[in-house]
Amino acid sequence: MNSPLIQLLVLAGIAVFLILRLKNVLGTREGYEKPPEPMQPASKTRRDFEVIDGGPDRDITDHVPEDSELAQNLAAMKRIEPGFSVSDFVQGSRGAYEMIVMGFERGDLNDIQPFLAEDVFETFVSVVSHREDQGLSIEAEFIGVRETSIVDVAFDKDTNKAEITMRFVAELTSVVRDRGGDIVEGNPNTVKRQKDSWTFARAMGTDDPNWLLVATDA
Repeated sequence: MNSPLIQLLVLAGIAVFLILRLKNVLGTREGYEKPPEPMQPASKTRRDFEVIDGGPDRDITDHVPEDSELAQNLAAMKRIEPGFSVSDFVQGSRGAYEMIVMGFERGDLNDIQPFLAEDVFETFVSVVSHREDQGLSIEAEFIGVRETSIVDVAFDKDTNKAEITMRFVAELTSVVRDRGGDIVEGNPNTVKRQKDSWTFARAMGTDDPNWLLVATDA
C-alpha cells in the first residue's frame, strides 16, 4: 500500500472519530429547533434600574435637599397620600401661577376664584375694584416662568394639612392705561422680571385634589 493511500485512510478515520465525538457532546437535532437566544446583560440592566429600599426618593430630592426638614415633610405627605408627586405639583404650580397672574392683571377674577383661598380672593377683588374706580386698565402679556423652586414646606400631621411655598421668577410685559387709553405706566416693548413667593395649601388624603393659593408675598 502506497504512502498517499495510507495518509488518506488515516485522515478519514480521524474525521469519523471527530463526527462521533461531536454527536455525543451536542446530541442530534430533529426537525426545526429555535436557535439559542443571545445572552442578555440582565444583571447590568437590573442594576441600572434597581430601586434600593430605604434609598432617597428622587421625586423629593430633585427639588429639596435630602434629609432637610422640607424633605421630611414632603415624605410625610406622601405617606398619607402615596399618589402625590412633588414633580407634578411643581409643574402644576407653574401653570397655576401664569393663569392667576394673568387673571389678576386683566381683572378676570371669576375664572381664577376656584384656585384662591377666600381671603386671597377678597384681596384681589379689592385691588381690581380700586383700579377700575380710578378708570385704569392693564394690558399684559405673559412671556414665561424662568425659575421655579420650593422654598418652604409645612405639614400638620394632626390635620394632614399641607402648605408648599413656591418661588417664581417670571417675565412679562405690562402697561397701565387710563380711561382715554393713554399709557400712564409701563412700556409694551419692555419685558419686566417679576418675583413672587406663593403658598399653596390642601388637606392630604382627601378626594379634593385642588391646591388653593392661600398667601402671596412678592
